Amino acid sequence: MKKKDNLKNLDQFIDEQYGKKGSAKRDKLDKGYREFKLGALIQEARLEKGMTQEELAEKCGTNKAYISRVENNVKDVRISTLQKIIETGLGGKLQVSIRL
Repeated sequence: MKKKDNLKNLDQFIDEQYGKKGSAKRDKLDKGYREFKLGALIQEARLEKGMTQEELAEKCGTNKAYISRVENNVKDVRISTLQKIIETGLGGKLQVSIRL
């Protein structure tokens, strides 16, 4: 088989389409990914626990629609609420780090 010269890995593709890290377009992409990832992690943890959105909402004192919005990255979530969802609702531990 002939090797294709136009193949790129994911990092090369992202650099080409969105610029290098630190550019405005790339920073916007990275921020959106981090926000999406948070909702996906919450959903994954909830499903691992075998819980519905409604059950999770009950445990942490909110409603199903709010949990859905958080999981689908439609709703900004306060750290205190996030902590309640993770610790009270899911029985986990929230860890936050800062990278400079």
